[in-house]
Amino acid sequence: MMRTRPLKVALLGCGVVGSEVARIMTTHADDLAARIGAPVELAGVAVRRPTKVREGIDPSLVTTDATALVKRGDIDVVVEVIGGIEPARSLITTAFEHGASVVSANKALLAQDGAALHALAEEQGRDLYYEAAVAGAIPLIRPLRESLAGDKVNRVLGIVNGTTNFILDKMDSTGAGYQEALDEATALGYAEADPTADVEGFDAAAKAAILAGIAFHTRVRLDDVYREGMTEVTAADFASAKEMGCTIKLLAICERAADGGSVTARVHPAMIPLSHPLASVRGAYNAVFVESDASGQLMFYGPGAGGAPTASAVLGDLVAVCRNKLSGATGPGDSAYAQLPVSPMGEVVTRYHISLDVADKPGVLAQVATVFAEHGVSIDTVRQQGKDGEASLVVVTHRASDASLNGTVEALRNLDTVRGVASIMRVEGE
Repeated sequence: MMRTRPLKVALLGCGVVGSEVARIMTTHADDLAARIGAPVELAGVAVRRPTKVREGIDPSLVTTDATALVKRGDIDVVVEVIGGIEPARSLITTAFEHGASVVSANKALLAQDGAALHALAEEQGRDLYYEAAVAGAIPLIRPLRESLAGDKVNRVLGIVNGTTNFILDKMDSTGAGYQEALDEATALGYAEADPTADVEGFDAAAKAAILAGIAFHTRVRLDDVYREGMTEVTAADFASAKEMGCTIKLLAICERAADGGSVTARVHPAMIPLSHPLASVRGAYNAVFVESDASGQLMFYGPGAGGAPTASAVLGDLVAVCRNKLSGATGPGDSAYAQLPVSPMGEVVTRYHISLDVADKPGVLAQVATVFAEHGVSIDTVRQQGKDGEASLVVVTHRASDASLNGTVEALRNLDTVRGVASIMRVEGE
């Protein structure tokens, strides 16, 4: 039997995502009520600009006092889609203390303070759900947290930012330079006016911290994630990748060490073989590849951003939290029992593609090979092209640690025959 008293929802933020959440709550009200077992009522909407016309939202629900809204005491669920650290953190904390569970899409806050927020939610007997914080509409957090709870996840490898994937895909498919591809992404609305958070990898790093924490049952904060942006990727890098049968993606990579004693989390551009499923992810789409002991290899694919896709994930969490409210229970909370250390980037082992500008004369290759050998880095393949006294030397290594590769590169810079290091890129997804 359906309960007649509605569950009351407070919406913090009514931008691209928030307005879609409100629209779906209204247009799908009957279906949501049937799925939950009680109607849900939008009880208030906190915004910064109250005079803006918001189609489909009763103006009497709109307020600029978000704190007063979450303190009301009759709010069952707070949906936070304002983003950023403050005032979101204070509002979520206040919501827990005044009886509400929280659904959030705030990856930056969760990557920085997720452990503290989970602890407060557990103390207060509330839910904290955040499927929409990573990869938009793609169901990813719940499968990792619930469906794979009985498995051992060893690796999470993915494209988790649509802006960067659009830019790199455009560079790959058309031969465009970075700035040209960025300009197109901005014109189409894929890139913000200030794209720094995307192109420098900050957005993806926050998502990597969340994914690593859930996958490995370990607290991983944003500061634990190694981050490299993609602004230095060139058309020449794509040409080299194609010669290797690869393309280039900005990847979030979370791995359990072979001995199981530590984990790593990193974001950086990497070459991946065209045969790998992630190589075929085009445009602004996201995809995440999960490897675990029992289930093997799984891939999650779909739109990673946008109002309606992200709102879909928010509404999925809202339904789950409301069901928990009706049953007097809470869902899965923070699972950090493993408490594995997060290894520094210097200990990460992978393959590398290094392009060197060298003098075109006898003995150069031997000198370069000696430097690699002295630093314990094994060479897989070498390709050299020369003209008019100058040459390009491309070296692809076997697996080596980041620290040993850095030592190799510094030694190479000291050779008189090496004019410069044109590019260094990791090779993933073997």
